[in-house]
Amino acid sequence: MFLTGVLIISAIFIGWITTGYVRLRAGDASTRVDDTNPGTTDAEAVEGKHEPLPRWRKYIFSEDHKTIAKQYLITGIFWAIIGTTLSTLFRLQLGFPDMNMSWLKPILGSWINESGKLDPNFYLALVTMHGTIMIFFVLTAGLSGTFSNFLIPLQIGARDMASGFLNMLSYWFFFLASVVMFTSLFLETGPPNGGWTAYPPLNAIKQAASGSAMGMTYWIFSMALFIISQLLGGINYITTVINLRTRGMSFSKLPLTVWSFFLTAVLGLISFPVLLSAVLLLLFDREFGTSFYLSELYVSGELLNNQGGSPILYQHLFWFLGHPEVYIVLLPALGMTSEIFAVHCRKPIFGYRAMVASMMGIVFLAFIVWGHHMFVSGMNPFLGSVFMFLTLIIAVPSAVKVFNYLTTLWRGNIHFTPQMLFAIGLVSFFITGGLTGLILGNSVLDIHLHDTYFVVAHFHFVMGGVSSFGFLAGIYQWFPKMFGRMLNPKLGYIHFWGLFIGIYLLFFPMHYMGIAGFPRRYYAFTSYDWLKNTYADMNVFITLAALLVHAANFTFLFNFIHSIFWGKKAPQNPWRANTLEWTTPVEELHGNWPGPIPAVYRWPYDYSKPNAKEDYIPQNVPYSQTPESNLAHENELIELEKQINAQNLNDQFKQPH
Repeated sequence: MFLTGVLIISAIFIGWITTGYVRLRAGDASTRVDDTNPGTTDAEAVEGKHEPLPRWRKYIFSEDHKTIAKQYLITGIFWAIIGTTLSTLFRLQLGFPDMNMSWLKPILGSWINESGKLDPNFYLALVTMHGTIMIFFVLTAGLSGTFSNFLIPLQIGARDMASGFLNMLSYWFFFLASVVMFTSLFLETGPPNGGWTAYPPLNAIKQAASGSAMGMTYWIFSMALFIISQLLGGINYITTVINLRTRGMSFSKLPLTVWSFFLTAVLGLISFPVLLSAVLLLLFDREFGTSFYLSELYVSGELLNNQGGSPILYQHLFWFLGHPEVYIVLLPALGMTSEIFAVHCRKPIFGYRAMVASMMGIVFLAFIVWGHHMFVSGMNPFLGSVFMFLTLIIAVPSAVKVFNYLTTLWRGNIHFTPQMLFAIGLVSFFITGGLTGLILGNSVLDIHLHDTYFVVAHFHFVMGGVSSFGFLAGIYQWFPKMFGRMLNPKLGYIHFWGLFIGIYLLFFPMHYMGIAGFPRRYYAFTSYDWLKNTYADMNVFITLAALLVHAANFTFLFNFIHSIFWGKKAPQNPWRANTLEWTTPVEELHGNWPGPIPAVYRWPYDYSKPNAKEDYIPQNVPYSQTPESNLAHENELIELEKQINAQNLNDQFKQPH
């Protein structure tokens, strides 16, 4: 915990110093940096100009938040391809355990043995790498890194992040972590194969398994770089939201997307250092003979010298991050869904304040429920009942969000665009995964279901389904702003239905298999007659569903690449949305806005307002220009518009909603 405190204080200090440096870097008034929105001079803001940069600074080591967001996006998509491909390989093993896989030998080499079967050690490596890649590199860095970077400055009215340099470092630490993890796939001893949670003692003893050797060392080094990346990014997001909002942009006028990114950064800033502590102690046990997690173990008949450690300590440290990690990947997806619902239902989001409060409640409760992952670790039953009680409570703020989504849909003028379909599919997965989460949150039931396919199904509906659908919904929604072109909607519909149907066919049957006791993490179930005779056909069915999901994702990949170069050119505001990013030009430029940044006068969800000329009113439209649709208290705010235009009244101009 001491290390956690040091890292957090250091991150805050660095963020404060760099923000101050950006604000003070110009000397005289003619080149003064905009006090509320650093990142460009007044002259540059008026003319929309910027000193030309060499290509390697503009596109590679860029400090522009939009370019960095695209770097995160492309890297995340690359890792998604790798991660889903690995899952397809081990699903082939599970669906067809007796199949000759020699046709994969040119690709996998010695991991296909002489009999044409997948090597058991490599199967475990596939499962380990799939989990690590999808959870950390795709759904954490890919999702949050892309949209936090891209949307926070644009939606709060900032010219860039608080520190472009730290932002660049954040991406490149992530990239280095990716290179190290990817390299582990080609080690002679094999990639790490002790599970994505890296539990000791298996992963603390080099000679325990082939993947416990150099592969696990690479895993630890990669995760350390990844955590540094997340901390740099998180402090930048928090600093930007607090300090760089445009005139009139109070916290009560922030889009729910920004709220979700802000609270996600808070979650990561507090919890990721604990995981860093856990993996560093694991490294000490592996390399320096310490005994944090090891005690009185025999390996190949030899008694190790380690005494006094406990592998349960690692579980506490890991899951202190592990459960907030669930919401680190969920909250950005839920925040973007809120925005997409309002835009494409053409009505205000229901319960804005309740949505913000529910996210805050989730952030608080996420830190005190980690023990429900450890019901089978032998913990005191009384302590287990406390964690069970807290776990059931966290369902309340989650249910608030679901009910508000459904109420927003009710009687809305719904536009069934691809992003809207993905957002609706997200809510469906959230309900399905949430209900099964209530079952696993009960310690009595979890002890029976813990190591079965029921957990696999629940986990993939919540983390895989919800987060990936939020990621995809965000891409379809903001692709025109990112690349200036439109994605093909017909291919988007094919992508959605293939993915939505495929995920339900893939994971829903696993609930019944898990209740019947079908174990997870098994390389082959053919050794047990009751499993082979009962579930062989079901495993074939699930594997075919996995192939359907994989094919649907390649539909998206083609659409994504083709549309970047040959897609239909996007208008400035294709969805007729209210938030500030749609007031910027289609052509990207330094500082986001060619002139002064627009002030904000209203909340972001004025859709289908009675008597309004249009069914949307952007945030930068003053109340004095919409007298026909103003409510009584809104007319009273007209007098404050002059003050808004004259100075920064972020916290003084508040609108009740």
